[in-house]
Amino acid sequence: MPRALISVSDKRGIVPFAQGLAALGWEIISTGGTAAALRKAGLDVLSVDDVTGFPEILDGRVKTLHPKIHGGLLARRDLAAHTAALASHAIVPIDLVAVNLYPFQATVSRSDVSHEDAIENIDVGGPSMLRSAAKNHEAVIAVVDPTDYGPVLDLIRSGPVPIETRRELAAKVFAHTADYDAAIARFLTPKSDGLPNRIGVAMELMQPLRYGENPGQRAALYVSEEPRGMRDLSQRQGKELSFNNLLDLDAAMAAVACWDKRPACAVIKHTTPCGIAVGVSAADAFEKARRTDPVSAFGSVIAFNTVVDAATARAMSGLFVEVVVAPSFHEEALAVFSAKKNLRVVELPVSRAVGSLDYKRVRGGFLVQDAFVFDGAERGWTIPTRRTPTDPELNDLRFAWAAVASVKSNAVLLARDEMAIGIGAGQMSRVDASFLAVHKAREQGHPTEGAVLASDGFFPFADGVEQAAAAGITAIIQPGGSVRDAEVIAAADAAGIGMVLTGRRQFRH
Repeated sequence: MPRALISVSDKRGIVPFAQGLAALGWEIISTGGTAAALRKAGLDVLSVDDVTGFPEILDGRVKTLHPKIHGGLLARRDLAAHTAALASHAIVPIDLVAVNLYPFQATVSRSDVSHEDAIENIDVGGPSMLRSAAKNHEAVIAVVDPTDYGPVLDLIRSGPVPIETRRELAAKVFAHTADYDAAIARFLTPKSDGLPNRIGVAMELMQPLRYGENPGQRAALYVSEEPRGMRDLSQRQGKELSFNNLLDLDAAMAAVACWDKRPACAVIKHTTPCGIAVGVSAADAFEKARRTDPVSAFGSVIAFNTVVDAATARAMSGLFVEVVVAPSFHEEALAVFSAKKNLRVVELPVSRAVGSLDYKRVRGGFLVQDAFVFDGAERGWTIPTRRTPTDPELNDLRFAWAAVASVKSNAVLLARDEMAIGIGAGQMSRVDASFLAVHKAREQGHPTEGAVLASDGFFPFADGVEQAAAAGITAIIQPGGSVRDAEVIAAADAAGIGMVLTGRRQFRH
């Protein structure tokens, strides 16, 4: 009778997998919560302490670290001395290990995690079993990824699991434990100004891609264990996602993450918004975001921070879209989208990246920074102008300050009624960004008189404010901090513009 050892923290799919093994005549060994879940499903399970003859001790810290477990995993079946040693010590070989680890990465991503809680979520027995099984992969099938349960079970049903598959599974184990160890090292390593002195980056191949930004560039999607990240992406329909699709949908979900209590929609081209708005519903937010720049919305990626319903799907039916991405979709919405077979429909959780690091590749290394998280708190905001923005203007300024955070620098965004009406993105000078935002608004028939303006960085000269004043802008929000702030404020006063200084910059290169 072949023997499987199953002990998982992430219990997705483990019951059907164990049921499939049991139906094929496998004996199952398990521990703790996994054993309880399998027994609840009606499976006969042998406890680890029944195998070892030794109880779990130290609050479960020691349970699988025993010769009767690791001997059963590491023994080579082709060596007579090994099989004799097993027989002399009454050790039964273990033929499959399905193990995943305590959720260390998810634990330390919490802002309130204690050092003690983090340490208790360092798995010792799990990596040891996985590494033993993976080392002896010619005899032991090592399964660390729940998505492999189905394919492995199918292979077992059809005959011996090929050595090529065993090696692939073993490689996945070592990549997984390397990533796990790197996360622990990052947590424990002394930090310089809050950043680790040494960084290990381990990624797992999730999806090969047809090509990169351009044909001729090889590409693939690699993912880490970061919670609520690309690992959790689920494509519900449509063509294969491209490299550029993935860049755009990531930027799109970051754009709508600024709002957690209002439905928001972002229309993204080349990783920057060409439309963004909040509304009373997802459909309302979409209609407003599309009106920012209907021409540029063609062939875009559209993101929502809330569930997409049938009304929203119908509202989108007249627009050619590459990808629509949201945390979830109603089944009725999916039915509407199914009329467009090539439309990519993607579910991806909203994530605000708190505590994460952001990596930007440079030759021979990485630039590393804290991941940007939009901060809407108004502490430190000041109004240096003679005129105070009105309440409706302040409401639009709050929206515009959140929206401009997702626009490529230099960035200027015009807004009215909680929707962008003109966006100047990626300009080499701030006055050009102001000019472009006004030009784009007027090009689409949006009156600029009475609108508000947000700038992601300070105005180095008064010319950007003068540009806004000439367009009829009545209120501005910007970080401040220029050596010419007095000139900038004087230009606003001369035009009767109310200005808010946030004291915080929001560059996005």
